[in-house]
Parts: sequence; C-alpha cells; structure tokens
Amino acid sequence: MTKLLKKTFMGSAAVLALSGIANTIVHADESSETEAVETTYLTVNTEPLLRVPETFPSQFKYDSGVDIAYPEDGVKGVFVTAHSAGGARMEPLTNLLNSTDLNAMVIDIKEDNGDITMPLESDHELVNKFSTNWIDPEGLMSHLEENEIYPIARIVVFKDSRLAKERPDLSFRNPDGSVWSNRAGHSFVNPFQKEVWDYNVEIAKQAAMMGFKDIQFDYVRFPEGFELRDEELDYSRGDYAGDDMDNVQQRVEAVTDFVAYARKELEAFDVDVSVDIFGYSATVPEAPGIGQNFSRISENVDVISSMIYPSHWGPGSLGIAKPDLEPYNVVANYMDHENEVLDNLGEKAPVSRPWIQDFTASYLGSGWYKNYGAQEVSEQIRALNDYGVNEFLLWDAANTYSEGAQYSFD
Repeated sequence: MTKLLKKTFMGSAAVLALSGIANTIVHADESSETEAVETTYLTVNTEPLLRVPETFPSQFKYDSGVDIAYPEDGVKGVFVTAHSAGGARMEPLTNLLNSTDLNAMVIDIKEDNGDITMPLESDHELVNKFSTNWIDPEGLMSHLEENEIYPIARIVVFKDSRLAKERPDLSFRNPDGSVWSNRAGHSFVNPFQKEVWDYNVEIAKQAAMMGFKDIQFDYVRFPEGFELRDEELDYSRGDYAGDDMDNVQQRVEAVTDFVAYARKELEAFDVDVSVDIFGYSATVPEAPGIGQNFSRISENVDVISSMIYPSHWGPGSLGIAKPDLEPYNVVANYMDHENEVLDNLGEKAPVSRPWIQDFTASYLGSGWYKNYGAQEVSEQIRALNDYGVNEFLLWDAANTYSEGAQYSFD
C-alpha cells in the first residue's frame, strides 16, 4: 500500500509531497503572506484489480448440459466396467438400479492397464493415442440421464502400463533400463512427475465436460512394497528431490499434492472429486511404501472411498481372526477408526462412501472365506448405517451383483 500526499496550495507557495516525503517549492511573493492549509492524503491500492477467488463462483462453472441430480438418500452405487457399460450387461445393470435403492454407477473411463475407454475431445496427443471406442459417450450419458443414474467416472491414475511403456522417463526403470513391472505384469507411472498429473487431470476434465458428476481417482499411490525398491530403481523425484524430507515423506507429499492439484484444476467443472484408498490407511499414521496418508488425502477431496472388503484384511486384522467370515464386524470395527480420523478433520472432512464386497474370495482357501450373497452384502451396509454412513459402492469385477440385498436401513 502506497500513500501519496495530495498537492495543496498555501498562498503563493505550492507544496507537493510524494510517498510521505514533503518537497516544498516556494514561489516567493514578498508582498504576500503564506497561509498554512491542512494536508490531506490519497490512499492508492497496489493489489491486483483482478484475481481468482478462493471459491469459484457457481455461475461461471462449466455446464455439461447433463442434468442428473445428487441422490437425495446418498450415493449407493455399483462398479461398471467399460465392456459392461458399452455392451449387453448395461441393460440388466440398469434394471437392477431401477428396481432397488441403488442409484449410481462408477464407470471405468481410464482402466487399470491405462486404456481410455471412450473417445475424448482432447488435444492431448497421448490421450488420443490411448483412447478406444468401447463406449459411445453420448449414448452412455443419454442413457444415464434418462434413467436418473448418478454418474461417477473412475480414473486409474498411477497404475498405467500404457503410459509407462510409451514414456519410460515417466515411469520406474530397472538397472538395465527396462520399465519395472510387478509380479502381475503391471507397470506404474511416477507420482513425482507433474507431467503425469496433467495427463490424468486432462482425462478428468474431459469426463466432467461429458457430464460425469463425480471424478473418482483410483490407484493414487506408489506401487505396493515400493519402500523395498525405492533406492534400486531409476526414476526422477522431480521437485521433491534434494529437500529435507526422507523417502517416505517425499512419497506422501507427492500423492497428497496431486490430489490437491487435481481438485483445484477441476473446480471450474462443477464436479465432486473422490479418491479410492486402502482401508488400512485409516488405521495407521500413513502407509509408508505407497505414500497414502488418510487424513491428508481426505482433507483435499469431497468424497473418500475406503476399500474395506472383508477379504482384503489379513488374519487377526481389526481384532478378527478370519475377517472374510465376519462381514458386519469387519466394517463396524473399521468404522471405529475412520470415524475418529474424519471427526478430527472437522469441517474439512469429506463424505465417506466406502467400497464394500459383493464377490466371493475363494482364493483365500477353504476355511478362510465364505460365499458372498445378499445377506453378506446387507450386513456390510447395516454396519455402515450403524456408524452413521449411508453411502457405499459395491465392487464385483464381473459386475454380477447379488439379488435381494437390503440397501437402505432406517
């Protein structure tokens, strides 16, 4: 802020003061007397006249033209692959939603291998290169709007074999220069690289412009067990190199920063931003290898979707000897942890919308799993409701969901 003294006249003397320093220039007139006049000040604002507001005005947000309201009773959704969304499975899935309290679909837009499941109107060369025609975007959105199905776009972020193989410099490389992959043959791209951030945010923007109301980022993390190989693989740490943080903190910062950046970039598109996260991340201060800090991610999203499938907890986890056999207790015991963490965030806490299990984990072996059907699904939902959560997402990779489950509890 700069203060300017206003020019004033004192008889035949003119006084000009600038920046608080008075410079007096007197044109003498021996026959006149100088009469003192009080000096007044002008206040000049040097701050920018135009700036981006903290909260983006709603009247300036992008309007996709797709009118699908947020469900009054909360989002109760199912996972839908691109092949289901673009094929014959879409009809029975739609019938399921139209005949139950289910009301939303989480649809793959960028799937686990890195393929983009529909043509997008993007100028990004790699977005176009990895786009497919599995889904007709206009037909899909018309169908969802007609049936009042709330649309959530699932975008797998850092697990991306397509981009990793195309751009090894954006991935993790073995000592021989080849792109690293896990035991399942999947490769990841590097969360330290902001070019990777922008690639995924561009896909998210295109999904928002299509009419999706929620952008759900999945695999927002480093590969599992990365702490065992973080010093042997070749990769850039970007802006996170050379600071005072250790390897764990660098990973946590990168993952958290991506989520905050994506949310800011999508603010003008009138969408919610949600993130899928391992359930165990809520039970520990942070997951050191993969870079997920439950609290810090949660305060930067609108929705947090913990994956709390009973089959994914090891023996003895959450105080339960064989978790897959006790769906209600697994969810209830987990929610004890999550509610405490979210309560500590106060007004920054997001909506909790967990992923729950609607599949049978026979791979656990005899005595360690049970067949999951309507009763097991209902028990998980009842546990959520008992702990104050009325939103959820059902996961079954085959998109074959149990009939007769109870999706709402008063």
